[in-house]
Amino acid sequence: MSQSEAETQSADASCAYVRVDGTRCPGQIEGDGNLCFWHDPDASKEEDGMRSRLEDWAATGESMEGFILHFAQLQGVKLSSHEGRVLRGANLFRANLAGAHMWNADLQGTDLLKANLAGANLNETNLQDAHILGATFDGAKLERVEWGDACVNEKMAFDAQRSGNRAEALEKFEEAEEVYRTLRRAYDSAGRFEQAGTFFKREMTMRRMLLPRWSIDRMWSKIVSVFCAYGESPPRVIVSAAVINLLVAVMFWLVGINGPDVGLNRADGRIGIDMAAGLEHNVYSYLHCVYYSVVTFTTLGYGEMTPPTLFTRNLAAAHAFMGAFMMAMFVAVFGKKMTRG
Repeated sequence: MSQSEAETQSADASCAYVRVDGTRCPGQIEGDGNLCFWHDPDASKEEDGMRSRLEDWAATGESMEGFILHFAQLQGVKLSSHEGRVLRGANLFRANLAGAHMWNADLQGTDLLKANLAGANLNETNLQDAHILGATFDGAKLERVEWGDACVNEKMAFDAQRSGNRAEALEKFEEAEEVYRTLRRAYDSAGRFEQAGTFFKREMTMRRMLLPRWSIDRMWSKIVSVFCAYGESPPRVIVSAAVINLLVAVMFWLVGINGPDVGLNRADGRIGIDMAAGLEHNVYSYLHCVYYSVVTFTTLGYGEMTPPTLFTRNLAAAHAFMGAFMMAMFVAVFGKKMTRG
C-alpha cells in the first residue's frame, strides 16, 4: 500500500465531524457510522471512567467542540487550562459537573439544560448563548463569566414576538425569567451583588414582557425600570429627577410664574418666555423657572414665586408630589445598594 493510500484510509477512519473552523475531529471511529465515540449521539456516556477518559482527551489540547456528553458523570472533572478548553456547542444535557474545574473554558452555545454545576469553577468561562435552563449553579464560582447581552431564551422570545407568534414568545420569556432568576440567586449567594443586580433587572424585564402589552401593571413596571432600574441604580433616580425638573421648568417658563421684580418680568408681571426680549433675557428667566421647579420638587416652597393660574397650581402640586415620591425612592434605592455592599 502506498503512503498516500494509507493516509487516505487513515483519514477515512477518523470522525466525520467538521468543526466551525473547518478542521476535522481526529477521533477514531469506534462503531458503526462515521462518527467517533465523542460525537456519536448513540454512544452511551454514562459508563464508568468517563471523567478520566475526557481528561485524557483534553490533555492532548484537541478541541472538544460538539462533544455529546449528555447524562455523563463528570464530577470534579479537570478541564481548566490557560489556553482555554474548547467545549463550544457540546451537549451536556443533564450532565453531572458538580465540582468540575472549567476555568477559562469556552462553553459558547453549549447545551447545559438541567446540568449539575454545583460547586464548579466557572471563572472566566465563555457561556454566551449557552442553554442553561434548569441548570444548578449552587456554590459555583462565577467571576468574570461572559454571559452576553441576553440569554438564548430571551433572544428566541423576541424572535418569536417579531414573527407574530405570541404563544411561543410568552413561553420563551417565562424561560428567560427563570434563567435570570437562577443566575441572580447564584450571584446573591456568592456575595456578588453587582452581578446579582444585573440579573435581577433582566429578570424583572422578562416578567414585564409577560404582562399584557397595554396593561397598567406593564406600564408601571416600565416606569420603575426607567426611573430606578428596578431599584438597582441610585444614579438613574438622580438623572430622572433632574430631567423631570428641567422639563417642568419649561412648562412654567412657557406659562409664566409670579415672582419678584428682578428685571426679567414681562408686561403682565410674570417671569417666563418673552418673545420680544433677547436670548440672554430668556435664558435668565428660564433659570428662574428651573429654580422654582426645584424648590417645588423638594417641597421647600420659599414663597417668593407662586403659580398664577389653575393649570400652574395643579402642575406645581403634581410636581411636589412627584418630588416627595422620588426622594423617598432615592433613599430606598440608595439604602438597598449600601446595605447589600
